[in-house]
Amino acid sequence: MRGDGEQETDGGRARVRAIPVIGRPPWLLPLLLVLLGLAVNLLTPADVFLSAPFIAACLVAAALWTFGGTAVTAAASMAAVVGLLVRAGLPPAENTVRLVTNITAGLLALVVSRVLHHSDVSVASAHEVAEAVQLAVLPVPPGRIGDLRIAARYEAAQAHARIGGDLYGVQRTPYGLRLLVGDVRGKGLDAVGAVTVVLGAFREAAETEPDLAAVADRIEHALVREAGQREIGTGRTEGFATAVLAEVPAGDRGSLRIVNRGHPPPVLLTAEGDVRLLEPDGRAYALPLGLGDLADGTVDGGADGTVDGGAGGRTGPVPFPPGSLLVLHTDGLTEARNATDAFYDLAEGLRGRRFPGPAALLDHLLAEVGAHTGGQRNDDMALLAVMRDPADPPAAP
Repeated sequence: MRGDGEQETDGGRARVRAIPVIGRPPWLLPLLLVLLGLAVNLLTPADVFLSAPFIAACLVAAALWTFGGTAVTAAASMAAVVGLLVRAGLPPAENTVRLVTNITAGLLALVVSRVLHHSDVSVASAHEVAEAVQLAVLPVPPGRIGDLRIAARYEAAQAHARIGGDLYGVQRTPYGLRLLVGDVRGKGLDAVGAVTVVLGAFREAAETEPDLAAVADRIEHALVREAGQREIGTGRTEGFATAVLAEVPAGDRGSLRIVNRGHPPPVLLTAEGDVRLLEPDGRAYALPLGLGDLADGTVDGGADGTVDGGAGGRTGPVPFPPGSLLVLHTDGLTEARNATDAFYDLAEGLRGRRFPGPAALLDHLLAEVGAHTGGQRNDDMALLAVMRDPADPPAAP
């Protein structure tokens, strides 16, 4: 576990976000408020008494510190108040009012601290359940398969969300290593249900279908079938997903095959720092999974002229030399906007750079997107990177 609240694994990581606090350590600000109250009252005339800093110290301790710490703060504040009231020599009635006010503030702080503690426990339990769901639906891929190194990241746009409609999958098959990154339409539990359908169909089809395009067809069939069972419209316009599938063939590690179903194209970063967008051959983009039966042949549209039906979207074979990195991602990466509404430029962010492995590349992208957006993103991101080991690995230091 790293200090920033991220739990690291070889292939990926699950983020565990802590609730931010003001001031570290948590007792520092309450202590400063108590000292401030003492200083102000000691530097003013004896008959002038200010209790606001002591009340603030109790409430701040309730928000930032533990129940025991809040009790200590309340006791220290009360002791200071009593000593200052004795020094001030105020009338008994006024002393009584100020004592009751500060006692009430201390008791209120203890109640607030207890309520916040129970709230924190509930939030932590919800996070644990959500994390378990995430790891069950999107298990961390192995860090290495043969001479291929793999890393994955899932970044939720909202701090308390753990999984949405973005997905990734990695499958070692008789036909080679097969990869999937996709984005299911919608949010919430319906999207998670569709994610499980897509991943289940991918894992089954990847093991049995020799052709990568046939794997995509099987996923599409599963989505349409699921939509029909749920009686969602006609099963065509609901429950679809954009996706890109990649394959490193078992007999040819030096090449890649891509099938793109309406998804942002993968990026290939060579060992020399050159960047290539792996768009479909002829830039003929296929329709998303679940919508392939809406097109007969090709129709106008797409990035540069055509959108194919279910059979298109192929790219390859593409050279995949040693030291190269393949990056598959969802549109939460390339559609991340900055303060001027400009999209993040993935190709520019990678061009000319070299990385020791796929995890370092993905960490770089997450840092760049965070800086680009100022930490304010509106969409989730699923990232998957594969690196073919360099022909001449660097010597150990």
